[in-house]
Amino acid sequence: MFIDQLSVGQSAETLKTVTQDDITGFARISGDHNPVHLDAAFAAATPFKGVIAHGMLSASFISAILGTTLPGEGTIYLGQTLKFLAPVRPGETVRTVVTVKDIVAAKRRVVCTTACYVGDTQVIDGEATLLVPARPVGTA
Repeated sequence: MFIDQLSVGQSAETLKTVTQDDITGFARISGDHNPVHLDAAFAAATPFKGVIAHGMLSASFISAILGTTLPGEGTIYLGQTLKFLAPVRPGETVRTVVTVKDIVAAKRRVVCTTACYVGDTQVIDGEATLLVPARPVGTA
């Protein structure tokens, strides 16, 4: 979408069930091999009482919406705040919601609230700042 196609309150959401394969793949790509994500015996002895997904794996679902759906292709991620509120476990489905909070059209800046949920439990809260493409001159 172009900046002129966005409005405050507009939102998009996705659902993704996190698997142990997703967690293992994220560890391989990110280099974060913390055993709380990969070793069931180790993770059982932690306050989480079992394996949990990397927080940044769930946060990456936010990036996916911003870059493909709202606003979509051509969007540049300028910043993101994140608060990790609860763990995500293998087999759980994460619902990710992005909502346009503020638009500064002259600067092509958009601020969106970002949130992830497992059931009714919010697991991530945050805010993203974006640079959104303008419609090319001469197109409608």
